[in-house]
Amino acid sequence: MAATPQHPDASAPRRKVSRHRGEGQWAAGHFTPLNGNEQFKKDDDGLNVRTRIETIYSQRGFDSIDPNDLRGRMRWWGLYTQRKPGIDGGKTAILEPEELDDRYFMLRVRIDGGALTTRQLRVIGEISQEFARGTADITDRQNVQYHWIRIEDVPEIWQRLEAVGLSTVTACGDTPRVMIASPVAGIAEDEIIDATPALEEMKRRVLNNKAYSNLPRKFKTAISGSPLLDVVHEINDVAFVGVRHPEHGPGFDVWVGGGLSTNPKLGVRLGAWVPIDEVPDVYEGVISIFRDYGYRRLRNRARLKFLVADWGAEKFRRVLEDEYLGRALTDGPAPEQPVQQWRDHIGVHRQRDGRYYVGFAPRVGRVDGATLTKVADLAEAHGSGRVRTTVEQKMIILDVAQDKVESLVEGLEALDLTARPSSFRRGTMACTGIEFCKLAIVETKQRGSQLIDELERRLPDFDEPITINLNGCPNACARIQVADIGLKGQLVLNDAGEQVEGYQVHLGGALGLEPGFGRKVRGLKVTSDELPDYIERVLKRFQAERTPGERFAAWAERASEEALS
Repeated sequence: MAATPQHPDASAPRRKVSRHRGEGQWAAGHFTPLNGNEQFKKDDDGLNVRTRIETIYSQRGFDSIDPNDLRGRMRWWGLYTQRKPGIDGGKTAILEPEELDDRYFMLRVRIDGGALTTRQLRVIGEISQEFARGTADITDRQNVQYHWIRIEDVPEIWQRLEAVGLSTVTACGDTPRVMIASPVAGIAEDEIIDATPALEEMKRRVLNNKAYSNLPRKFKTAISGSPLLDVVHEINDVAFVGVRHPEHGPGFDVWVGGGLSTNPKLGVRLGAWVPIDEVPDVYEGVISIFRDYGYRRLRNRARLKFLVADWGAEKFRRVLEDEYLGRALTDGPAPEQPVQQWRDHIGVHRQRDGRYYVGFAPRVGRVDGATLTKVADLAEAHGSGRVRTTVEQKMIILDVAQDKVESLVEGLEALDLTARPSSFRRGTMACTGIEFCKLAIVETKQRGSQLIDELERRLPDFDEPITINLNGCPNACARIQVADIGLKGQLVLNDAGEQVEGYQVHLGGALGLEPGFGRKVRGLKVTSDELPDYIERVLKRFQAERTPGERFAAWAERASEEALS
């Protein structure tokens, strides 16, 4: 069991408080809020805002919303204000939040493990069409994200989602965010261990639990028993990776302290093997360490990765064992490297029960409610009641009989959801971008879709695994540092000396196979208009210079700056 929560409580014995502010760690007695975010969380738990949304804001309208709820606590229920239309990227860092805010919201539906029934998917699609102007993007954390949501409609949306077992609770905020997991858990033929029972217990313990609703910042979780390492475990706050212990059998290797944004760090192994029934205890222990020891003084150092970097894996494991678990963990092996670069489950694959699952690729995660309802219909027509979302902004239909596979693939093609995508369609992802995000500087979704079409036209025979990730700002929601070609949105100068949308280029990042961050070539920036020319040029050089079997990331690491420019 995890230690008793250490957050301040009026009924608890008073602890001696140090005069030194330190890093704002509760475990060191630093309970005094040191910034506005910590103050509004102390004033009222973010989970409590739901009552005000239902009883006040949805009835009185947008102007009735308290500012600390609007830009703070409402995130605990998956709500962000979206960007006001017409504000260009040059004003992103200049305008005040209230100047950037539109009167509409982004609403994030958490889909832990990407697991959906066709009934749930149909409800998601219907809500999209009725309340969100058709929007329903699939994120790279297996969520669905709506836009154009009115505060007046939120209670009705919650009612419909919860009627089918879905929720938006702690989909955002300084909380345990959605728990990503293998989308083929329990069905894949090559699975080491099915993590589903642990995932369900983890959710039961922490969701809607005020012991974990005031963390220093967001907390990202991954768990998978797939040998493909299909949940980007290296960049999560905590991750459980399926391994086989030589003495104890299947279980999980524990990683902590991963994360990207403007200060990227890969997670580190604790060297501990955990059986599936102990995973929830370890999870609760790790999240409690973050709550109690996490840095709350500065928001830009409030992620777990900074604590892990300062402590190291050995101290972190010792504190976890001594203070939170009360027992030693078993030493264990590292996961084996996957044998293939693609880990997205795209295509047709046999399940352990003899049926098949079919993974397919929307364009950069952009779908709409009408399409999602058609996917639900198509799945059911081919014998399936289950679909999945993936961490690559893709989708999967499970449980398809062999004699219905080809018909399903054809039906998906008719919806422009191909199960046989080009490398560019398969490997390109994009964040929300300036269309809706208040942090973004450039457009991403439409740019990514156009880039796919252009590269397919220019390089029709290119069939190597390649990832091209577009991000609208430096915060790396689209994982630019770990892509083969990562594109960080910023304003750049074109040949005429005009400031236009463009990207700083990162090259050769990777996860799974020799994980590492991409390199930046000095001064290498491209305008949005130049992007297809640049990527075509670099990929042709890769094809010309690569050694047999060499991956793009390996080539980019050794290539000259001239070859990469």
